[in-house]
Amino acid sequence: MAARVGTPDSSPRDQAAGPPPHSGPGFGGSFPRRQAATRRFTLGAPRSVTIAPDGSRVVFLRSRGGDDPVTCLWVLDLATGEEHLLVDPLALDVPGEDDLPPEERARRERVREQSGGVVDYATDRAVDTATFVLSGRAFTVRLLPGSTPQPLPVEGPVVDPRLSPAGDAVAFVRAGALHVLVNGVERTLAAPEAEHVTYGLADFVAAEEMNRYRGFWWAPDGSALAVARVDDSAVTRWHIADPANPDREPTVTAYPAAGTTNATVTLHLLGLEGSRSDVDQPDEYLADVHWDTHELLLTTSTRDQRTVTLRRVDPSSGTSSVVRTDTDPAWVDLVPGIPAHLDDGSLVWCADVEDARRLVVDGSVVTGPEWQVRGVAGVDGGTVLFTASRAGVPTSSVLAMWSRDAGVSVVSAERGVASGRLAGGVLVVSQSSLEHDGSVTTVRGDGGSTVIRSFAEAPDLEPRVHLFAAGERGLATAVLLPRHHIPGSERLPVLLDPYGGPHSQRVLEARGAFLTSQWFADQGFAVVVADGRGTPGRGPSFERAVDGDLAAPVLEDQLAALEAAAREVEDLDLSRVAIRGWSFGGYLAALAVLRRPDAVHAAIAGAPVTDWALYDTHYTERYLGTPQDRPDAYERSSILDDAARPATDEAPNRPLLLIHGLADDNVVAAHSLRMSSALLAAGRPHRVLPLSGVTHMTPQEVVAENLLRLQVAFLEESLGVRP
Repeated sequence: MAARVGTPDSSPRDQAAGPPPHSGPGFGGSFPRRQAATRRFTLGAPRSVTIAPDGSRVVFLRSRGGDDPVTCLWVLDLATGEEHLLVDPLALDVPGEDDLPPEERARRERVREQSGGVVDYATDRAVDTATFVLSGRAFTVRLLPGSTPQPLPVEGPVVDPRLSPAGDAVAFVRAGALHVLVNGVERTLAAPEAEHVTYGLADFVAAEEMNRYRGFWWAPDGSALAVARVDDSAVTRWHIADPANPDREPTVTAYPAAGTTNATVTLHLLGLEGSRSDVDQPDEYLADVHWDTHELLLTTSTRDQRTVTLRRVDPSSGTSSVVRTDTDPAWVDLVPGIPAHLDDGSLVWCADVEDARRLVVDGSVVTGPEWQVRGVAGVDGGTVLFTASRAGVPTSSVLAMWSRDAGVSVVSAERGVASGRLAGGVLVVSQSSLEHDGSVTTVRGDGGSTVIRSFAEAPDLEPRVHLFAAGERGLATAVLLPRHHIPGSERLPVLLDPYGGPHSQRVLEARGAFLTSQWFADQGFAVVVADGRGTPGRGPSFERAVDGDLAAPVLEDQLAALEAAAREVEDLDLSRVAIRGWSFGGYLAALAVLRRPDAVHAAIAGAPVTDWALYDTHYTERYLGTPQDRPDAYERSSILDDAARPATDEAPNRPLLLIHGLADDNVVAAHSLRMSSALLAAGRPHRVLPLSGVTHMTPQEVVAENLLRLQVAFLEESLGVRP
């Protein structure tokens, strides 16, 4: 379950930079309205940074203001320090976002893209030219001040155009076929042989769970492409209806639920002159393809995800050989940014060694157990840039460099959440912290440092976060009280506000992580946020503690954090405790009132996974196996049976609000509908709030704003809180 909604921007900060500038005095309205209009205060912030290999310029995306959802393409000239607007979508003659091709809509849903305009781009190797799409029309633009975007002479709608390394050709997908434009002449390199076949696109689980959003890769000399062929004809078809508009046909989607058939994904080498070789790839999952001047590498995984293999491919024949194989009795994680190569050809990898994720170069472990490596952010010459948490400090993620001569050095603030890029001797560091709003993006080169301006709106809400390690497991926990609260003046009802599931954290040293929690606190609640077993940053064994059971460990840790918070901070009233969450957090919320109604007295479950057999293969089977092989794991983790049990005096019914977007193709509405049916059959009162036309995201301003207000009203009523 990709957990990308609502996570704070992560990046580093020049110590002298100070807080980021904003677009002006801001606009009026309540916090819920401003948060909705600004997409959680991310609009106007720079993102998607690319550094030219000669260190002359930095390309990035940014909208013109904090409430402007139209993203533009910009370039920063490092010699002058000046920013230049290259592509303003409103200045181009293109239709609106309503004309997006379905493949692009699906891609945006997978990456949780909530803005419009230029939301993605690709460059040539020299970062001289970029290509991008607006409403299905493809354009190119020289990455120089004053350049004018030029439409590609091809018919639309186009998906994912990518320049060849030399910039003399463009490959793209249209109608499931891979095309290439060379010297103004368009050719089709691969066309679907059947209705449910595509070339050059990522399959559902690759995009949703593996963070692989593309389906083709250029050879470094531009003579060929590695292209993924996806055949989902055997995947079960689900129908996502729009009950608010019964005249519309349901959307049919190929959804690989746990234990069912995945799409068949194969890789093929297609030469521009018409040659084709099939790549030898025996594993079920194609996790990544990396093709640089050193070699062509594939990262593959078995269906049970206990084995991840790195394979070297001969581009002339497609024959592959094993470079390394990593195994684990539970699962092997896919780490962002690997494989990669140093300039001398040394292979950069990550592996779990002695309960720490370590950086590995040419087979040698080069980081110590004091680091939990999160991913590789870039390689420049003989230097690796990576993100990591220090042992015992999972709430912060720093940027660090490694080289053979210098070893490991931290290049961001020690506390906070950092991300970045490295190329051409230029380092881009984006830093979030509890000390300032948003993120500060700093470009560091030989000539000094420059801050890329942020136009993001200030939330005008400063979270007051008390961080501590809770209980015997030292769970990362945050407590937020109303800003007007006077200690000892009154006992406060408690709101648990977790995500709680694997591969995502809520307790991070970044203001953006706690804005909504602080707003709930200011409505009169003591808010407790905790990261329990299964969450990252604490090491492999901590994450693997949920193997075979996604329910008991995570719920136990939330309640342990609750009890510890009451000891740590005065005025928490444990006789009035509620919980809210979305996605896995929604599942955890419903789980809490069903299995521990003695400790949790009301719940708001947004888009909850109530039956893991209804969720996708790659995520669910990583933790629970298949329903056929491990039915006991699914029984332990499902909450439908809990919902079907009548309430008793010892286990009373608690107020439960189920919220679900009816257009959700990730956690489909069937989860909440089946839950409601089970509750009704057991005589358990509850509420259901269906959101027409809403997917797993809730980007609509009015919906996002009023959802917060409705949740507060429900909590006040359920816990007997005076508004």
